[in-house]
Amino acid sequence: MIEINDLSKVFHSRDGAEVFALEDVSLDVGDNEFLTIVGPSGCGKSTLLRLVSGLIQPTSGTVAIDGTIVTEPRQDTGIVFQMPVLLPWSTILDNVLFPLKMLGSDVSDGIAKAHYLLDMVGLGGFQEKYPRELSGGMQQRAAICRSLIHNPSILLMDEPFGALDALTREEMALEVLRIWTDEPKTILFVTHSITEAVLLADRVVVMSPRPGRIAEIININLPRPRTFKIESHNEFQQSTQRIRELIFGNRDEKRIVS
Repeated sequence: MIEINDLSKVFHSRDGAEVFALEDVSLDVGDNEFLTIVGPSGCGKSTLLRLVSGLIQPTSGTVAIDGTIVTEPRQDTGIVFQMPVLLPWSTILDNVLFPLKMLGSDVSDGIAKAHYLLDMVGLGGFQEKYPRELSGGMQQRAAICRSLIHNPSILLMDEPFGALDALTREEMALEVLRIWTDEPKTILFVTHSITEAVLLADRVVVMSPRPGRIAEIININLPRPRTFKIESHNEFQQSTQRIRELIFGNRDEKRIVS
């Protein structure tokens, strides 16, 4: 599905200095795989997702989807950012339908799908509300619906729960697992939470400090469906401990986030 080969990205600051965000990253992601990406701040996690999405271009290396090199945003890819970024002047229904307008599709054909998605995430009956009338968690649910309206085969999620409180964050993590189970697709999910990364993933990619490289890829062989009760499982604890060791080394650190 997704092939990342020797990918590097260098940014240039205003004073002309080079900032190496990613260096020689290679990774294959399978169809309908749930892959999470963790690492210290500034290690290039978000840059990697932007490169896969086609929003920015690599300095060297390639990203290919189904054998085609990514050079621009693709219709088969949906994106969810940390903040919902909903249009404040539009209703929730119109926000969900917005990608169809941008793609030049017949919006009327998507209305039934939009209602289905809103019902699926518990927002049935809120379609005529405006973003300001919804909580942060509800807004992020609407943003997820927006990313799914054109039925992408790939979903890129860049710390989508980072701005939510702890309880809402846990609820949203389980919601994403349910959506992925009901409508399988390839998901790349960036997070600062080690617990969240292991709960969600088939594999966890651990990034090194900048310039970001892949320090290790950890297979998560835990049974599905999953809930937070799985934290007591030995493999869950071993996986989270290994990730902490990779990120923190021998320092006596706790979690990135609780």
